Amino acid sequence: MEATIKYVRGISKRKEVPIFIALLVLCIVISFLSPFFLTWQNIFNVFRQFSVIAILAVGQGLIIITGGIDLSVGALLGLMGVLAASLAAMGVPAVLVFPITILFGCMAGSVTGLLITKVRINPFIVTLGMMSVARGVSLLITGGMPISIDNGITYLGGGHIGNVPVSVIIMFVVAICGYVFTTRTLPGRNIFAIGNNERAARLSGIQTDKMKIMVYVIMGALCALSGMIVSGTLNTAEPAAGTGYELDVIAAVVIGGASLSGGKGSIIGIVMGAAIMGVLRNGFVLLQVSAYWQVVTIGLVIIGAVAIDSIKNRSSNA
Repeated sequence: MEATIKYVRGISKRKEVPIFIALLVLCIVISFLSPFFLTWQNIFNVFRQFSVIAILAVGQGLIIITGGIDLSVGALLGLMGVLAASLAAMGVPAVLVFPITILFGCMAGSVTGLLITKVRINPFIVTLGMMSVARGVSLLITGGMPISIDNGITYLGGGHIGNVPVSVIIMFVVAICGYVFTTRTLPGRNIFAIGNNERAARLSGIQTDKMKIMVYVIMGALCALSGMIVSGTLNTAEPAAGTGYELDVIAAVVIGGASLSGGKGSIIGIVMGAAIMGVLRNGFVLLQVSAYWQVVTIGLVIIGAVAIDSIKNRSSNA
């Protein structure tokens, strides 16, 4: 009995608990407001809708934990989707489209990481520039027109295993890998040290530049994966795909408990943050709330989450 009480107390002290409670309360409120929310079909739709944001949020979370940020995720997602569609249009089989697209995503991430670590450009500026470059290249490749996909790679976005969308399964796999990486591996723990105090981490022997490049490479790979999922959902690659995703992804990370100042965050909390975003958007649709109010609400949620993080940081410093 005492062991159970201690276990419950330990669980209650975890930083993900308030996020889970917020998600639970939000679900309960929407379920009362709409009888369609708790249907199995809608639940699977919610998971499918926020799966891409959650996948991207895992990578963004690693970057923010190191004290960086990536504003190019939406544009890079669109570019990778266009690349996958172009390869498919040339007759490249799906078994090759997947690794080639992931490789290009890693290359894009490595360029970002090198500019930040070796050229010493601020991550905000680098990723803002990369966002413009990626979007421009997408438009150059497609001429501004969508590309239809008739290739097995669409299974990533449109396929199901039983009743579960493949994208949801991929999301859980990515989340589990991210959790194991951050909690059970030395490089994963090192990124927290870099975010807390980069100079101290460097003096302790951590190769900070390599760690930073690594997280941007991971982000690039996840953008490539997400680009294929989004394109596969509608069997079409849009050069404008992913527009605005960077805000949703950053919001999910911050709502999930990560600090924009670096050094704090958990993959479980980040995925729950993405779930909150997905439930909010789904609730707005079910309640027939204007799409304009959705944008306003997301902005207010971001401001509120950052404000709470700032208050917590001031309290801990005091």
